[in-house]
Amino acid sequence: MNPIYVYFCTCIILTYINMEPEKEPESKRERFVRIAEKRVNNILQNLDSLGNCSNTRNYEYTKNDVKIIFQEIDKKIRETKLKFDDTTSGKQKFRLNS
Repeated sequence: MNPIYVYFCTCIILTYINMEPEKEPESKRERFVRIAEKRVNNILQNLDSLGNCSNTRNYEYTKNDVKIIFQEIDKKIRETKLKFDDTTSGKQKFRLNS
């Protein structure tokens, strides 16, 4: 038997043996849960990190600084919530006559 053929067949068999079993495709719901959980946990961790900036032994800030920071955060939260609202399309169509 040709040694190259034997080597080739051995490689195919070893590849097949080492293959992971096929997984069922992830549903849209499963993908949403997996990604949303990861992203929310990242946001919560970043908010905890931002909260560390409140330590006046290490940082100096004004009430206005804090107001501006949380206005921006609140604005982004409102924008993101609107994306999940089924009643708004997010984009309005152009109309010349109202």
